[in-house]
Amino acid sequence: MQTVSLTRREVIETAETLVIKIGTNVLSCADDTLDPTRIESLAEQIHRVKETGRKVVVVSSGAIGAGMGLLGLKERPKDLGHLQASAAVGQAHLIRRYDRCLQKHGYHAAQLLVTANDFKNRTRYLNVRNTIHTLFEYGAVPIVNENDTVSIQEIKFGDNDHLAAMVTSLVKKPLLVILSVVDGLYDGDPKSPESHRISQVQDWTPELLALATDDSSSLGTGGMKSKLQAVRSATAVGENVIIANGQQEGILDQILKAEDVGTLFLAQGASVSAWKRWIGYTIRPKGKFHLDAGATKAIRDGGKSLLAIGIQSIDGTFESGEAVTLVSPSGEEFARGLSNYNSSDLAKIVMRRSDQIATILGAVPYSEVIHRDNLAVLENHPAV
Repeated sequence: MQTVSLTRREVIETAETLVIKIGTNVLSCADDTLDPTRIESLAEQIHRVKETGRKVVVVSSGAIGAGMGLLGLKERPKDLGHLQASAAVGQAHLIRRYDRCLQKHGYHAAQLLVTANDFKNRTRYLNVRNTIHTLFEYGAVPIVNENDTVSIQEIKFGDNDHLAAMVTSLVKKPLLVILSVVDGLYDGDPKSPESHRISQVQDWTPELLALATDDSSSLGTGGMKSKLQAVRSATAVGENVIIANGQQEGILDQILKAEDVGTLFLAQGASVSAWKRWIGYTIRPKGKFHLDAGATKAIRDGGKSLLAIGIQSIDGTFESGEAVTLVSPSGEEFARGLSNYNSSDLAKIVMRRSDQIATILGAVPYSEVIHRDNLAVLENHPAV
């Protein structure tokens, strides 16, 4: 009988939405085809989660793996064209399986295929969020996956762990559950009998990060290091995360009962507004501002806007309104924001007082380079 942690109980009881990321190997048989019994079991458990009044979003890998099985491929393709073809064949099979299993319990599976550009663009980001919330009104279960059939390197998330962290920011009072083929984070090599599962993580330390490797699963793309990066970005904005073994029978039921399974990562920072979460942890910066010590302190500790005089130099090419990263004199990225100036104009006014801008540019369109409302301090947790 698993023990019940008071902390876990509080985390579960306060969660209104479960975002469940399901890894490729969780859904695959030994021959790389989809495991229908696994999907059916997960659908039954999702039903029991929804019976508690909670909402559920599924971020599901498995399309490429499913396509490989259907196309008779023995190993994951190396080139983009064959990967996209496998995803195109597999995605239809994957969503059909989910829909059949969920319909037994009275729900429809709703397919959402996204790329990283859908999160970088504010309008698309809001459209994805609005679609998910409207699907909740109908009791449907959103099944989100990267649109592998059109994704190229420049618009890929990298893996569905990061996609799941981004999706988590779209819903209210979430708990992110990452289902993999490991029992959680271990204090050593998971294959060693001397290693032990870490039940709960409160603080991020260099020793903790050193426990993760880059190794990815045989069909998937994300190893434990990737998972920890995604977890860290989620906990930094006030979200709790559990990594657990999706092949363990009844795993979602056990999580719902607050049993000691997997590894619980507790939220590190205060809850961040959706707007600043989008700025700080979703869109990718186009430029970099190197600040002096005074500007760094004013933004990090004083809640101030960024003025041109505090910028020592800039890197990159960007337009007005695009995201940039702010770097302290020590080289640490500590904030992100939306620049009021493009890179060409800003290069002319760095280290200048506000009253000098009109003389240099002929006008003063903005007194601040980045307004405080468009700044997100990263709380010492680097964004991914």
